[in-house]
Amino acid sequence: MHIEVIATNIEDVKLASQSSANRIELVTGIAEGGLTPSAGLMEAAIRTASIPVYVMIRPHSQSFTYSEDDIAMMIRDIEVAKLAGAPGLVLGTATVERTVDTKVLDKLLAAADGLDITFHRAFDELADQFEALKILSAYPQISRVLTSGGQEKAEQAVNHLAQLQEIAEQVGVALQAGSGLSIHNTELLVRKTGISQLHYGGAVREMGSFQRPISIPAISELRQLLERIKNDK
Repeated sequence: MHIEVIATNIEDVKLASQSSANRIELVTGIAEGGLTPSAGLMEAAIRTASIPVYVMIRPHSQSFTYSEDDIAMMIRDIEVAKLAGAPGLVLGTATVERTVDTKVLDKLLAAADGLDITFHRAFDELADQFEALKILSAYPQISRVLTSGGQEKAEQAVNHLAQLQEIAEQVGVALQAGSGLSIHNTELLVRKTGISQLHYGGAVREMGSFQRPISIPAISELRQLLERIKNDK
């Protein structure tokens, strides 16, 4: 069972590293769904963390369809993340027709050569998620797809996520469930879908708010829950 937590500043990184989390997703602009962090934050986070830091590559929140200028900036941000020592990136692309934009994806993955990739929730904007999984599985760099199953909250898409998980297992790419996950709905989602990679934001913060610090006890409670589920199998 794998816990990923969102970090937006260096204090988040320090607290996540002291917890039982497995990985950090480093972003800025959380109110916009997560944007590319500054070079300074990338460098400090990777230098400070004792667990892997995956850097968000997303230049704006207008859409997941990118112009040539956007692509040039994303490639530069990828270069900065690589120089900072990031082991992985979080990115995604979509066409106006709501398919994976493979042309843009090819350019970004070429720049990210050697780094592990999470395809982020651009996936939730795609018209045919089953076909999209098959397309993404053809890229060896893409290890996982972060998704809420096309709904605002992952718990609203449990049945769909279970179907996606079946396809993901067949094509050899991992699903990572995210959006709205908490100690209260994690067990149902894991048992119903079989997904073992989980992504948490406000649920692992004091008072459930991004205005508050990451809560080590909240992550510990989740870890205990996930270990119990694992041992029940």
